[in-house]
Amino acid sequence: MSFKKKVLSVFVVLISISAFAVDFWSDIPNERLARQISDEMTDAELLSQTFMFGWAGAEPPELLYQWVERGLGSVKVFGWNTDDIHLVAKSITSLQKRSVAGRFKIPLFVATDQEGGWIRHVKGDTSITPGNMAIGAAGYPADSWYTAYYISEEIKALGINMNFAPTVDLFTDHDSTIIGTRSFGEDPDKAGILGAAFAAGSSAAGVIPTAKHFPGHGDTSLDSHGKLPVINVSFETFKNRELVPYLYLVKEKVSAIMSGHLSFPQIETSGAPASLSKYFLTDLLRNQLGYEGLIITDDMMMVGATAYAGSLSEAFKMALQAGNDIILSSTTARLNEALWTKNLELMTTDREFRNCVKDAAYRVIKSKLDYFKSENAAPLYPNPNEVDNYIPSKKGQSFFLEQACRSVTVEKQGTMPLTKENAGRVLLMGSLNSFFQYAKQRYPDAGEFRYTYDIGPNETQWVLDNIHSVAGNYDTVIICVDNARHVKIAEYFKNKKQKVIVLNNYSPILAEDLYWVDTILMGYSWRCDYSLQAMISALAGEYTPAGIKPYH
Repeated sequence: MSFKKKVLSVFVVLISISAFAVDFWSDIPNERLARQISDEMTDAELLSQTFMFGWAGAEPPELLYQWVERGLGSVKVFGWNTDDIHLVAKSITSLQKRSVAGRFKIPLFVATDQEGGWIRHVKGDTSITPGNMAIGAAGYPADSWYTAYYISEEIKALGINMNFAPTVDLFTDHDSTIIGTRSFGEDPDKAGILGAAFAAGSSAAGVIPTAKHFPGHGDTSLDSHGKLPVINVSFETFKNRELVPYLYLVKEKVSAIMSGHLSFPQIETSGAPASLSKYFLTDLLRNQLGYEGLIITDDMMMVGATAYAGSLSEAFKMALQAGNDIILSSTTARLNEALWTKNLELMTTDREFRNCVKDAAYRVIKSKLDYFKSENAAPLYPNPNEVDNYIPSKKGQSFFLEQACRSVTVEKQGTMPLTKENAGRVLLMGSLNSFFQYAKQRYPDAGEFRYTYDIGPNETQWVLDNIHSVAGNYDTVIICVDNARHVKIAEYFKNKKQKVIVLNNYSPILAEDLYWVDTILMGYSWRCDYSLQAMISALAGEYTPAGIKPYH
């Protein structure tokens, strides 16, 4: 071959290589680019894209950065990472820079749990909102949409691009402490409508919503962190109840759904949790319901997943085989951990398993392309110095108070409005400073009796032993009830002379033993200033509350 032909041959090879040297930001249609990248990936790169790791402590450890360098697909921000939200933004910037320096320049999905109400993993000055049950009591889809929008606006400023919300579990088991006020209520259609509105508001703000916990965590009081909940319902009940909210969400093309560690033995006779069940995730959710978005496991560190599988590596394998696209672990695995080494080795010997992993990685990459190449994505490199411009949301603050007012429910109508004239001498009993602040604005001469929010048994007994020395001087007692021990304190006044008004600021179930009191108002919230202000305003007659209890 002549020198000229050799040069031409090398030139053609170089052109050919250049034509196929794509990365995440190449100007190629998303579907084709996702396929090309996943075709070119090594087994290790494919498997890495399906993992999502959290970390302990305020800043990511070096181990997490090593995972990012090998192609980790996603990270999760937990509540123990977020006391300093400026540091959260700095950490996310650092992780994203390390990620896009990789071979394919693929950014990370950065997720958190910012449901509103009780579940608020990103702390600092982020809004404590009334929450889902308050939204359900008001019943307005617009409230759900704007709640999600303002929550998302705040976390987006930190570079968080995925939120594990909305929770569309039903309020079926009223004794459940794992779901409770995280639910919109017990009506499946209402939960579906409000959940779809929440997802739309999140997407509009530029954060990917994730509906959970498929196929439904509402009919159990067990927490899958410690044990696999078993829900013994027929398929007919399941179809007409648990599945209904997801019909709305799938129809609205929700971007992601979280699979729950929940066993339905009458439906999946193997007893496998839904998170590890091919029937639930592939046959039902994808094939029968036609869902096309991402499926993400709940935390695989939960006993509900590992107890059934027998080991963490087996649980990861089963999760991928079932049809999950992202496998979540609240801790960062070691580089030589079996969940990695065993499943990576299996990819070389089991073609069907490799195809599962590759399909999942493709969907993750395609979803990232659709998101990050849109005009509304969260910043890859959030500026810590600009965080305070967005957190708390300025418009959100006025909205959340209005929304709380719409949700307040009069469970028992007594002396309302409570005025200075008909109240007599007022005693305020509770824990939160905001309760006393708002109440004293209306009843400035009221006395105060304070105790701890998460009160223990000894302090509870001390309160009961000492109330009599104070309460006898008052005509009306306004008591804020947030937990069972607060209920016990309220019960001191049963058959006493005082008029008792209960502001039930958390689970509505707490009021079930208190119907002997004069007045009960429901706020459905958790440490939420907006809900406290709304209940006290209603009690004082400043507006007429119209919320409806979202269960029978």
